[in-house]
Amino acid sequence: MSNRFSTSPVIDELIESLKSLPGLGPRSASRIAHHLLVNDRPSAMRLAQALDEACRKVGRCEYCNTLSESSVCPICADQERDHEQLCIVESPADQRVIEETMTYHGLYFVLMGLISPVQGVGATELGLEKLMTRIEASDIKEVMIATPYTPEGDATAHFIAQAIKARGFDIHVTRLARGVPAGVELEYTDANTIANAIFARR
Repeated sequence: MSNRFSTSPVIDELIESLKSLPGLGPRSASRIAHHLLVNDRPSAMRLAQALDEACRKVGRCEYCNTLSESSVCPICADQERDHEQLCIVESPADQRVIEETMTYHGLYFVLMGLISPVQGVGATELGLEKLMTRIEASDIKEVMIATPYTPEGDATAHFIAQAIKARGFDIHVTRLARGVPAGVELEYTDANTIANAIFARR
């Protein structure tokens, strides 16, 4: 018999769903659920509608793999962007952070993860073949790897650089350098720091 207090299976399911979000434990999920239901039902309804609409309408860009409502995202479709530069990031959140610096004007490829043998994620699971196909079919002259300085980020960056070299692409491979502390996710780094890293890439 469970000792967990429960007044409603519906509320329990809401709390369980919130617990699946990054950084939310049982107590935080419970507080958010009860706040929305007790104090802010209009916001709860807007959140539910926004999530429903996003899940129905948002897919992946066929070129850069980022989240997009269309088959080709606005950045890939923008002819004013520098189509000779490709920035490789871990997630759409990292892409957004780099865009907010207003210092990078090239294209992107979003990995949607990093190589992590512990979690069973390798080059195949990460879909790096799609990245190589993208590079091969484009006019890319520079690949800027913007993965975090973590063991997984380093392994991913090394693999990508070696794969580009092995295929004989005439491409200059760089990586974000000065300003991005070791062990820090790009998503949580301020725009000025990232801008400095872009200018000082190596």
